[in-house]
Amino acid sequence: MNILVTGGTGFIGSHVCVKLLELGHKVVVIDNLSNSYYSSVENIAKILKINLSNNQNLLFFKGDIRNKEPLKKIFSTCSIDLVVHLAGLKSVKESVENPKKYFSNNVIGSMNLFAVMKKFNCKAIIFSSSATVYNHNNEMPVGEQDDILPSNPYGTNKQNIEDTLIDFYNLDNSWHIAILRFFNPIGAHKSGLIGENPLDKPNNLMPYILKVASGELKQLSIFGSDYDTPDGTGVRDYIHIEDLASGHIKALVEIIKKPQLIIANLGTGIGYSVLDVVRTFEKVTKKNINFQVTRRRAGDISMSFSDPSFAKRALNWEAKFSLDEMCKDAWNYKSKNIL
Repeated sequence: MNILVTGGTGFIGSHVCVKLLELGHKVVVIDNLSNSYYSSVENIAKILKINLSNNQNLLFFKGDIRNKEPLKKIFSTCSIDLVVHLAGLKSVKESVENPKKYFSNNVIGSMNLFAVMKKFNCKAIIFSSSATVYNHNNEMPVGEQDDILPSNPYGTNKQNIEDTLIDFYNLDNSWHIAILRFFNPIGAHKSGLIGENPLDKPNNLMPYILKVASGELKQLSIFGSDYDTPDGTGVRDYIHIEDLASGHIKALVEIIKKPQLIIANLGTGIGYSVLDVVRTFEKVTKKNINFQVTRRRAGDISMSFSDPSFAKRALNWEAKFSLDEMCKDAWNYKSKNIL
């Protein structure tokens, strides 16, 4: 298949591209490089031994999906069969501070993409949604049928896009749609060539741990120690990026069988606190992580972890990697890419 990956140079996108290429699909990447690097494409090529100067299997277009023109060019020249939609801003904190920016990038950009897909009669999409769409008062673990009530603009963006895709399917049952609700991906590819390397200031836990471990930062800030959790720090469902990428492949295999709409959590079903992750990282890498506790961030919730049982039934997928392996692979990537 000819598959367009929006946001394909990012952390998740680069790993999904590797999986798709390994299966023989042609991958077309569009990314505006606002929070990632073109070197991700070069490193994907290294992993798969692709010569970028003479290949038709991995193509890169620099572009912003808020502009329809690069999308039209891709669809008119590459005969796209399916879209993996990963492009978007992803910081809960930043979305609270600048909701208009998030609506423009995430919602307007997605609507442009969907309009171009319709124009070229492409009705197959895997969309990267988020656990932030759920009501934080839901009992944990949270399942796909539980209440939807985002507590921040980022989660509301995801809900808006989900609702649009659900409407598409309800109005036209010829669509092939998978909505995958991500939890907290960490880790890196085993090669150490691709991993989490945000261009902007990172807003999630692992990049900060890595910066402290590498000496780039003196200490880690832990935002809040008074949550209603076993150790007072926030609890999340951390999942290895390779498991998350595999979930996309399983979703692709399923939705191309017939027109359908699938909504599934991609998580481990295990909640780890911030301190759990710090201590596991220290154990696995033998690195000491200095930290200080600061006040909570706006938009953060105390606990979020998944019930992944539906994904196992519907997609024949389940997470395989442990937190130890997530930390080990994240450090392997960082230690090979310390500037």
